[in-house]
Amino acid sequence: MQQYSSLPEQNSSVDKTPTLLTTMQQLRAELWLERSLNQLQSRLNDCLLSVCSPASQPKTTEAEIFQTVVDELGIALHSMTVAIALFQPRAKIAQVCYVSSSDSPYPPLIYIEQKEQKLELKLQAVIAIEDLQQLESQQPDEVWRLTDDAGAVIGWLMLSQTSPQSDQKALTASQSQLRSQLLARSTKQCVAALAQLQKIQSLQQQSQQLGSSNEKLERTNELKNQFLANTSHEIRTPLSSIIGFSQLLLAQGYDPTREHHQEYLRIIQSSGKHLLTLINDILDLSKIEANQLEVEWENINLPEICRNVLALVKEKAANKGLQLRLKLDPKVTTLVADPLRLKQMLLNLLFNALKFTKTGAVGLDVLHKDGFIHFIVWDTGIGISPENQARLFQPYFQIANTLVNRHEGTGLGLTVTRKLVEIHGGWLEVESEVDHGSRFTIILPVKPVGEAEGDEVDEVEEGAKCPMITPDSALKILLVENDLANAKLIQIYLGTLGYQVIWVKNATEMWSALTDFSPIVILMDIYLPDGNGLKLVEQLRSEAKYQKIPVIVQTAMAMKGDRETCLAAGVDDYISKPLDLALLGNLVAKHGKVLSAETRFIASVQESGEC
Repeated sequence: MQQYSSLPEQNSSVDKTPTLLTTMQQLRAELWLERSLNQLQSRLNDCLLSVCSPASQPKTTEAEIFQTVVDELGIALHSMTVAIALFQPRAKIAQVCYVSSSDSPYPPLIYIEQKEQKLELKLQAVIAIEDLQQLESQQPDEVWRLTDDAGAVIGWLMLSQTSPQSDQKALTASQSQLRSQLLARSTKQCVAALAQLQKIQSLQQQSQQLGSSNEKLERTNELKNQFLANTSHEIRTPLSSIIGFSQLLLAQGYDPTREHHQEYLRIIQSSGKHLLTLINDILDLSKIEANQLEVEWENINLPEICRNVLALVKEKAANKGLQLRLKLDPKVTTLVADPLRLKQMLLNLLFNALKFTKTGAVGLDVLHKDGFIHFIVWDTGIGISPENQARLFQPYFQIANTLVNRHEGTGLGLTVTRKLVEIHGGWLEVESEVDHGSRFTIILPVKPVGEAEGDEVDEVEEGAKCPMITPDSALKILLVENDLANAKLIQIYLGTLGYQVIWVKNATEMWSALTDFSPIVILMDIYLPDGNGLKLVEQLRSEAKYQKIPVIVQTAMAMKGDRETCLAAGVDDYISKPLDLALLGNLVAKHGKVLSAETRFIASVQESGEC
């Protein structure tokens, strides 16, 4: 009995041999699977690392990732051709874009059972979506869908079984069983690599944009620092003249008969105007960039305005020994534009031409061509290099001037000029050659696009001559102003025109003064110690006895919309500081005469006892 009991043990050992062989084959297949996946991941990692390589090396693209996937799978699957067809949403098809290399003489084919036809996997082959859906459902798996993290279809991974060459070996049975795992995990690796590539490229793009922004910020800060330094110098220079010559006049006692005192005043006035120009350049650019610049359209007499502009630069040209020339086309007569802004544009260009010209001439040619007016400011100066021409209209940029030992101005004049030209519907052209002068051409339409026919021109024009008014007891003006210097200026100027200006410093004094007399005009400042001028106007309009008194706001509020805000509060007119005295005189005459006639009529009726 004992010798039989050992027989089952011997038979058991023999029976285990096939099982052991099967297990070893499975282990080899699993090692093949992991080795293939690791090799694919390693190649994909190399692709992603190259994205972060120095700029001198080529960068990985999505195409390289797709090609890497088909090549590595082609190696792992021996006799199979691997292809990727990308989804074409608009055409609702897929197109074979990547195919693994193969030495097989047989064409790579996929059999579509439902249609009983064979599909050759070759580059540019087009596959219908319904065919792909059919292939996805076939067994064994030959087509695997590639989708991104959001579930959107990218394309399809496809296999084609080919007959092995004599020197090729096919997959073992165990490897074939793991083929589905290989493809499933490979598609995940492919999609993950694509997502990582997009993230890296996005971060690199953001980094480049940030670097570009930082460079721009650094350049802007550099220009602004230069601008502040130049502006500080430019503002202090005229201020020094104003303060210094004012002190001389105070120390010597002003005598209008002394010629040098008149010269002091001319210097003070010239310095003040220069200071105002500097400030206006800064404010104008801010208004333009904030879309708050107001344009007052008028029908302009061009020959007259061009002669006026040249008259303003005549002295500077004479001081440098330069000729000043004006050439007017006989066809040039009128233009619809803002006269103040047109003067500003031309003066900016003329002063620049004078600044960069040592000998020769500076000129203004005005031509009419095809419905456009060409204002050509030319000079025989040092010219502008192509490099500087490219940067000419950048804010704060200034060309080095060898004719003076420092920068002049703020570096904003040309920037403001070009923007003003564009606001007028035109454009600015530049021609220049080093040592051969420059030509700046402002091209404006004779009538801006959209400008209605028959638009009326403002009755009050800047710089118009003020009419003298015969003084009488009815020509009293109430000035509400808290600044002593401005109040004195207005009192003296309007006094020379025959008006009696009663000055009050705040709202309380205004109400008190109105109980004593009825002015023909109230000149109202907005910012007062004890109230807001616009609120006071609303209060005046709410009382019947004050409703007909014209109110003119004279204020430092000069941004876009400020005029409309004031008019909406009930004022009759508006003038911004610093005051144009001639314009102020015209506004007072315009509104004061109306009330003066009414006042005289009421007074005559009262004297006759009819009311």
